[in-house]
Amino acid sequence: MKVEIRYAHHPDDIKSYNTTRIRKEFLVERIFEPGEICLTYSMYDRYIVGGIMPTSIPLKLETFDALKTSGFLDRRELGIINTGGQAIVEADGIQYVLNVKEALYLGKGTQGVTFSSADQRKPARLYVNSAPAHHAYPAKKVTIKEAEVVTLGNPESSNHRTINKLLINSVVETCGLQMGLTELHTGSVWNTMPPHTHSRRMEAYFYFEVPVGQAICHFMGEPFETRHIWMKNEQAVISPPWSIHSAAGTANYSFIWGMTGENLDYADMDIRRPDELK
Repeated sequence: MKVEIRYAHHPDDIKSYNTTRIRKEFLVERIFEPGEICLTYSMYDRYIVGGIMPTSIPLKLETFDALKTSGFLDRRELGIINTGGQAIVEADGIQYVLNVKEALYLGKGTQGVTFSSADQRKPARLYVNSAPAHHAYPAKKVTIKEAEVVTLGNPESSNHRTINKLLINSVVETCGLQMGLTELHTGSVWNTMPPHTHSRRMEAYFYFEVPVGQAICHFMGEPFETRHIWMKNEQAVISPPWSIHSAAGTANYSFIWGMTGENLDYADMDIRRPDELK
C-alpha cells in the first residue's frame, strides 16, 4: 500500500502559489498502479481518495500509521466505484461482484476487505473514497440502474450531462460520504457550469474516459480569485470547501465526484454565476 498525506490550506495562501505548488498540493497524479493500493489522505475532513488495481493476487485493505486504528474501517466508511474490468470485493466474508460503473458502500467496522480482478488480463480499476464515520451502516452494492439519475444542462451551453447519484442518502444510508458518476454528452465539455461552492462540504474529483491526447482543465480557488490545474486521464483533484467546483475538457469525458462534510443535502451549494467569476 502506498499512502501520501496532504494538508489543508487557507484560501489567501494559494494566491502566491505557482503552477508547481498548486499541482503538488491539490492534484493526485497517480491513482492506479498494477497490483497496488494507492491512497492520498487529505486533512480536508480527513478524506481519503485512491485507486486499487488488483492483478494476479488479491489486495487487502489494511490500516496505516496516520489512522491510528487496528483496522482501516474501524472509524471510517468506504465508497468504491469500478472503472475497469470486473472486480470481486470480499468484505465480512461476503463477495460482491462489481462490473464497470457499479458501486459498493462499506460501513464502519467492516473487516476482512480484499479486492480481486475476475480476469487479470482486464484488471479492475477501483476508485475509492473514504471518510470518518460515527455509525455503522450495512454494506450495499448499487448499479447504474439503481442510482438516482438526472440529466442537466444543454448542448447550447456545452454542459449537457447525466449525473448518476450512486452512493447518496436517497439510495444508501451513509454517515457523510457521498459519491456519484457524471457522464458528459458528446459535444459538451463543462462538468459543472455554473460552478458552485459549498462551505459545509469538501469534494474530490476523479476524471476518466478522457480520450488519448485530450486533457481536463480543472478550475479551483475562490470565485473572485480562481486558479486552474491541467489534468490527464485517471487523475484526481482535491477541492476545498471554499473553492469553486468546475472543469472543462478538450473532449467529452466522465468523472466521479465524492464528498463529505456537515450534511447529506446534495443540493446544499452556493451557485456562482459565470459572469461574476474572476
